[in-house]
Amino acid sequence: MTVCNHGVLAIAMQFYKKGASTSSVVAFLLASPWANFPLTLMMIGFFGPARGTFLICSAIVVAVIVGLIYQVLERKGLVEKNPVLPPNDRFSFQEDFRKRLQAYRFDFWADARGVWKGIRELSDMMLWWLLIGVTLASLASAYVPPHFFHQYMGRSLGGMTVTLVGATFVETCSTGMSPLAFEIYRQTGALGNALVFLMAGVATNYTAIGLLWTNAGRRTALWMPVIAVPLILLFGYWGNLLFRS
Repeated sequence: MTVCNHGVLAIAMQFYKKGASTSSVVAFLLASPWANFPLTLMMIGFFGPARGTFLICSAIVVAVIVGLIYQVLERKGLVEKNPVLPPNDRFSFQEDFRKRLQAYRFDFWADARGVWKGIRELSDMMLWWLLIGVTLASLASAYVPPHFFHQYMGRSLGGMTVTLVGATFVETCSTGMSPLAFEIYRQTGALGNALVFLMAGVATNYTAIGLLWTNAGRRTALWMPVIAVPLILLFGYWGNLLFRS
């Protein structure tokens, strides 16, 4: 789903109101801002193929693990279940896909116009945020002393913690956060810190927590940062170990 971590909130809440499980909604909230296609290209462009792939795969794995933990919590009654659909409701993805495929009629020009319209709408949505992020990263590069990055946001648990706190307060659109994350990596060489900066804003997003609290329940909202933040720090630690230059 090609949306930032604010735009994804409304979509996730609609999924929940349509009957998506609590675990699926939480996994969707965590993965979608960083594992979508345009951000995949941006991560590879900024960090290179190996490091960019590690960041995207880490986001997916963290989201899946958190979703699986939520399934256990749902079964044990520790988080709220979605009351919209009964427990025995089943949906066949294969059957739905087959029906849609049979009903589809290929029209090259109509499809091409639809693709071009989608490209323009996506560009309008993302480019401004990207420009804001590039501007902030440029300001940080020009005016923040390099020793600040090394001293406070270096390759250590303390550095990741400072990065985590910073991401919680600075957290904005995922597109805008990407250049800032790359600037942290460029200054410190700590890929794990960039990962923490990218994902911590999503996991500690007070808007997301508030919407989950209102729509899904208090326990659902509070468990998300409790489960996700340690996993993000763990993957950040692995990133710093695997990529040292």
